[in-house]
Amino acid sequence: MPQYLLAIQQPDGPLPDAETMAEVISALHRLNEELRESGSWVFTGGLHPPSTATVVRADGMLTDGPYVEGKEHIGGIWVITAPDLDAALSWGRKAAAATMLPIEVRPFQDVEPY
Repeated sequence: MPQYLLAIQQPDGPLPDAETMAEVISALHRLNEELRESGSWVFTGGLHPPSTATVVRADGMLTDGPYVEGKEHIGGIWVITAPDLDAALSWGRKAAAATMLPIEVRPFQDVEPY
């Protein structure tokens, strides 16, 4: 079954208030449980802020921070399986409702493992 990346597009800046964050966390727990029960869940994880990033270049050079400056960053991801793009988009809609943030849904390339 095809795999899809669902990426949370999180704006830079402070997090919402504690009450809002509690609602988001609760909604995320429900969504992850639904994904597991459906058999679509592969992996999920939240990311630390972009300030914790290190960029590694082909010449071996290391730089602190994200590769590009932006007003938003990837705040977390899911890797899911879905029978088709429509099903993956349905999960993306649920993720957007749970996080109150935009979700990028992108299929993995269908290639043989390395």
